[in-house]
This record gives sequence, C-alpha cells and structure tokens, in this order.
Amino acid sequence: MSLNKLLPLAEAASRYAADGIQYASGAALPVGADPTVFGRELVRQGRRDLHAIFNCNTQQLNLLAAAGTVSKAECGFSGLEGFGFANGLRRAVEGGKLALEDYSNLAIALRFLGGALNWPFVPATTNIGSDIQFRSAFAPDDYPAQAKIPDITDPFSGRTIGAFSPLKPDLAVIHVTLADPEGNAIMIGSEWSRFEMSRAAKRLVLVADHIVDGACIRQYPNLVRIPSLIVDAVVWWPFSAWPAASPGVHDVDEAHMKFMNQALATEEGTYRYIQDYIFSYQTVDDYLALIGQETLEKLAATPSAFLLDPYRQWILPRQDVEALLAENRVLRRAA
Repeated sequence: MSLNKLLPLAEAASRYAADGIQYASGAALPVGADPTVFGRELVRQGRRDLHAIFNCNTQQLNLLAAAGTVSKAECGFSGLEGFGFANGLRRAVEGGKLALEDYSNLAIALRFLGGALNWPFVPATTNIGSDIQFRSAFAPDDYPAQAKIPDITDPFSGRTIGAFSPLKPDLAVIHVTLADPEGNAIMIGSEWSRFEMSRAAKRLVLVADHIVDGACIRQYPNLVRIPSLIVDAVVWWPFSAWPAASPGVHDVDEAHMKFMNQALATEEGTYRYIQDYIFSYQTVDDYLALIGQETLEKLAATPSAFLLDPYRQWILPRQDVEALLAENRVLRRAA
C-alpha cells in the first residue's frame, strides 16, 4: 500500500472539512506560520458554522470570521500584533454573528494537551478567579458561568481549583516547513501548540512549504515533531502562510497584512477581497502570480533563510512533487 499522502489543496479541504465541525489551526504572528491558504479554500468552498479553535488569532481566523465561515471561536489572543486589532473578527463579534470564547494562551495549550492525552478534564490553576472564568460567550446570560471553568477540589491538598475541558477538534490543519510525502514533518520557528494540536485532533492535514525526500527525515529524526502515523493528508503549497511569515522561507508581507485587515473591516471590503484574493486563482501558479514576482522575491530574501540550509539538498523539485501528486491520484482512482 502506498504511503504517499499528498493531496491537492481543494481535495484535502473537501474531503476533511465539513459544515459545523470543530476546526483547529493557527500559530502566531510573526514567529509561527499559519496555513492561511487553507482558510481561503474553506471560504471558496462555502463552509459554514465552523467552531474554530486558534491559540492565537491569525489572518486566517480574521478572514473566516469576516466571511461568515465561523460561528463560534475559542482563542487565547485576538489581535494581529503590530498590524492592529483583527477587523474581520471584531466586526463578526460586534455584529452578533460570532461568539468568541476567551481563554489565555496557556489555557489553550493545556486544553490541547489534555485532548492529546485523552484526559477527561485538565486541572486549571490559571484563568480562575477572573472574568475569563466567570464570563462565557457561549452562555452570555450565565454569570458567573458554571460550565466554562467549573470549580473542582484537588484531592491531595483540598484546594479549590478549576477544570478546563480538553480540546479534541474534528480537524486540525497545521502549517509545517518541511514534510515528506508520508507526512513526517519538521517545523521551523515557534510551534505555538502545533505539537499538542496534532495529537489532539481526530483528523490532521499538513500544509507544507516544501516536500522533502524521506532521507531528510532519516537524517534529522529528532526534529520530526509530527510523525506520519497521525497525519491524514499532506498539501504542498508554496507561500501558504502569506501574508504572514514562514521562518526560514519568507518574511511577512507587511503591506498586504495591513491591506487585508483594512479590507475585512467592512462587508463590502470583505466581498471585494474574497473576489480578488480567493476566487481569482485556481492553481499554485495563479496564486503566486497574484502575490507578484517582485513581492515573492522580496519576501524570500529573508534574513532567516539560513535556517533552511541543512535541509536544502533534500527539497524535492516541483516536477517531482507533481509526479507524486499524479501517482497518488491514480492510486486513489484505482482503489
């Protein structure tokens, strides 16, 4: 049986995403990359009523909120750092179209860990005794909230602490720097709970900047934070984190980050952005042409490019990746 898990972006989204699922993704800005292109595909395919879980809000969640793809979200941080507050997310929340449940970054990470370990609950010594515990967007009339972080008693000390519900999303989509066709992956930059998220999710799709030969994975097995055993599909898509950064691969597109956030501030701007930056491309080449060759070259000339140097000899050229995609397509049709 073939271990080749490479899928086209559109097929991965249609196969593993569905309306109403609990969807986890995201990393952080600017040091952790996020598979923004997968969120674009969810909008293209008209997904609705997603329950999103992001440790840190990203442009992906900002877009999903603005487009009406997400009706619930749980987040540890909702801004865009130096690029301002997330206008699409703000508009959806203030308009009553999205319920945003607030936790700290540590709480989200612990809840993913609890899901990964299959715990019934996660002991909470953070967020308790504050409005993070007492206020719930999912039960706005319940104050103090009883179900968000309920009180429990430590059986050893008798102390009253809290209990987090573990996170076990239906689908997690994670950006990685390098993946082999089987789904073994290496991340460069800050992980932001991608390790725990990958173990907690029921289904896992990787979106990779580069596909590498398996020899790369065998050379650096200690750096493989996500093993093929837990991966359902691998998507190859260059600049998939754009306009955010991917450490070692490309810098953040500051101009487009600001432009995108400004566009998502209004319904009209969001409609135009979706038409111009989602429905305007179909292929990788179309997508890269949309960004523009001059911008691509500028972003790729990143001071962090040396981080990729140990792995460059194993990065597969595009024609090899496309051959693997074609091989997998034939095998799926024959199955």
